[in-house]
Amino acid sequence: MHRRRLTTGWTTALALAAALSAASGAAAPADTTGETLYRHGVLRDGRPLRGVREGNASVEGAGAACVVCHRRSGLGSTEGQITIPPITGPHLYRPSVGRIDAADVHFVGGSRVRHEAYTDETLARAIRQGVGSDGRSLSYLMPRYELDDTTMAALIGYLKGMAPRHVPGVTDTVLHFATIITPDADPLRRKAMLDVLDQYFADKNAAARFVAPRMYASRPMEFKVNRRWQLHVWSLSGAPATWQAQLRAHLAAEPVFAVISGLGGKTWEPVHRFCEQESLPCLFPNVDVPVVDDGDFYTVYFSQGVLLEARLIARGLRTEGAAPQRVVQVLRARDAGEPAAAALRAQLAGTGIPVENRVLRDSPASASELRAALEHVGARDALVLWLRGEDLANLPDLPASAPAVWVSGLLGGLDEAPLPPSWREAVHMSYPLDLPDKRRVRVDYALGWFRLRRVPVVAPRLQTDTYLACGLLAEVLGHMVETFERDYLLERFEEDLDHRVLTGYYPHLTLSPGQRFASKGGYTVHFAAGPAAKLVADAGWSAP
Repeated sequence: MHRRRLTTGWTTALALAAALSAASGAAAPADTTGETLYRHGVLRDGRPLRGVREGNASVEGAGAACVVCHRRSGLGSTEGQITIPPITGPHLYRPSVGRIDAADVHFVGGSRVRHEAYTDETLARAIRQGVGSDGRSLSYLMPRYELDDTTMAALIGYLKGMAPRHVPGVTDTVLHFATIITPDADPLRRKAMLDVLDQYFADKNAAARFVAPRMYASRPMEFKVNRRWQLHVWSLSGAPATWQAQLRAHLAAEPVFAVISGLGGKTWEPVHRFCEQESLPCLFPNVDVPVVDDGDFYTVYFSQGVLLEARLIARGLRTEGAAPQRVVQVLRARDAGEPAAAALRAQLAGTGIPVENRVLRDSPASASELRAALEHVGARDALVLWLRGEDLANLPDLPASAPAVWVSGLLGGLDEAPLPPSWREAVHMSYPLDLPDKRRVRVDYALGWFRLRRVPVVAPRLQTDTYLACGLLAEVLGHMVETFERDYLLERFEEDLDHRVLTGYYPHLTLSPGQRFASKGGYTVHFAAGPAAKLVADAGWSAP
């Protein structure tokens, strides 16, 4: 590799800068050139990275970033017959001739690609010219990049640094997990969730006792250790502003590999932010208001909760026929209905439909407060109720000149929403789940597991979601063999989730890179006339 030489003047200047820095005690800023190029496709000077594939197909910027194919972990991926190999330092700088059993080189599917050990020079040639360490051309999918020597050295240095390291929460015999519970979580739901987690962990550990301590994994010639699962319950207290400090103390005292399930109340934001800051996977927490941020990586949810409901209701309002004269939203102060109402207002921006919020102070809302909130809502209006079940039960009789009424299914209790009869016949409900008849077999599997293990079923959806989260974790860990990397854990969820058959309350689950919500849509429904009060979809499944 040709390297550029520094002039004497530059060498003297750099030496002087280093001396001044050392004298002042200031640490030199870390060079993030390699990481920025790898993850974002941005060069040192801010210009987009450019690459060219065979046939002169060009890629640029984020589309040219190494992470697109080789993933955040650097461990590659597979899709159909296409294998993207690992490019971490240990995988590149050791020969790959079949089984890799070095202590610092974990097995992954793409490591079955054989190659000679790379050097800095042959790796630079591969990046620039698409020629592998053995002199053969790399896949046509691999772009060729024109990088100067300084940028190339930074990228190679970054790849070398992507090496296995000690991962908190993983020992030779135990995998440590946490579940997080906020102080405003319902006590009954808290116990229901912990009953499922405790029983699942007990079953998992009981099964591990009946196999040899070390056994062959499903991957060829790779060993797998059956580790015991240990659950740590992190119960938070006080105001949300104090939660991150509590979580840091918990993590320092009880290092964990990932957070599984969990239970929130009015907000999950501080927990979400903590997990992003600590690069700690948080898998399928039970929350009504998840955090939606396209730049985040470490928290995955089953759905967007009430934020998805806002989009479903907005779609229903737009397709209901004549646009309403006004949308009146009734919600509790400082509850999950507040962000939901804000999301619906944002969805209706630009439609010309005015939106008015009427905020309740009582918890639960009294009949008199509800009656006052419903005053002067006319037949040409649309009424949206972001209320809990105990609020809905106190609704006064629906007036004869009733407006179109929409109710949050997640907040109101879904199929069991305690609506007075006059309301039940009139409402549309947002329903971000599969319909009861369609999901019956998938949910019955979990209910049968609860019944056999004598787990009291007091919150069926919460408990089914918790059981589903545990099952998904077990499957993904099985596919990872011994590669306990947090980024790789999430990447395996992205690869494996689409193949899951038993998906509980959701018709289908899938995660692609950049997606953090496994179920994307839902229905709007109404109650059919008659004593059975069966739910009927207004239209087909929608992913608005």
